[in-house]
Amino acid sequence: MSAPILSRFDLFFVVLDECDELADYNVAKHILDVHRCIEEAVQPPFTKQQLQRYIRFARTINPLITPESHRVMVECYRGLRQGDSLGRGRTAYRITVRQLESLVRLSEALARLHLDDEVKPVYVREACRLLRKSIIHVETEDVTFDDEFLQEDMIESAMEEEGVHELPNEHIEDPQMIEEKQDEMEVGYNVDDSEPLEEAKDDRKTKGKQKKVKKSKITFEEYERIANSLAVYLRAKEEENPEKPVYLTWNEAVEWYLSQIQGEIGDSIEELNRMKKLTNLVVRRLIEKDRVLVFIGEFDGPEKERLIATHPNYSI
Repeated sequence: MSAPILSRFDLFFVVLDECDELADYNVAKHILDVHRCIEEAVQPPFTKQQLQRYIRFARTINPLITPESHRVMVECYRGLRQGDSLGRGRTAYRITVRQLESLVRLSEALARLHLDDEVKPVYVREACRLLRKSIIHVETEDVTFDDEFLQEDMIESAMEEEGVHELPNEHIEDPQMIEEKQDEMEVGYNVDDSEPLEEAKDDRKTKGKQKKVKKSKITFEEYERIANSLAVYLRAKEEENPEKPVYLTWNEAVEWYLSQIQGEIGDSIEELNRMKKLTNLVVRRLIEKDRVLVFIGEFDGPEKERLIATHPNYSI
């Protein structure tokens, strides 16, 4: 669910179906007792008529917010906003005025629950606790790019270091063959028996461990920022002239985004290369996994020179 939709709910919780022997036994026993028409299967503390009368009366109460509760509510909202701006904004939505309105509604509901004509500070604090608990349960995980997304970028980086700009078609092989050839190049061989030298073996193991540990990971917030910026810009270019839509190549889209964050990058070449690699990984994920972007037409050249566009079914 998108952030605007999530922000319209006062509270929401993730329900987990966890295996618990005692709880499962009680649930199963209760369901079977009900189906067997056992009168003692359910013994509520109040009758249905009593509960309906209580709810009807509670709805007639219009509690007023006291000055003290007003101050507590302001402090609670300010605390929520500060927590959202101190680098902990990994939730699926931002704290906005909608959450302040939720705080008011929840506080008033708790006052009605206790048949109270005033919204007391204890009700406000409980409403704030419920809101915080709800927010904690919707935290989003960091986005980790899989090895298959990293492989091509690693090969391209190695090619740039060696001064190679294009691989001949006959050198394009599957990933396993490329890895085997790299291992052969890294390992020294004896002339007589063609066996790897022990020192080279150890060196290869060390390098292999270092490569396996290296991963690319960004926060979900940063991933959404890059993805939404690219999708909105590409859709805008396509809709400038519906009769003749304008499409950008993969590389052009990446260069456009880098130009938009030039102020954040500054003069750092290292940061520029990092953001370029990161944006390329996001574009690849949007195409191959999330299906937000698609290739346009057929093209036999490099993948990043192909035209891309937003998926027709993707809504911004």
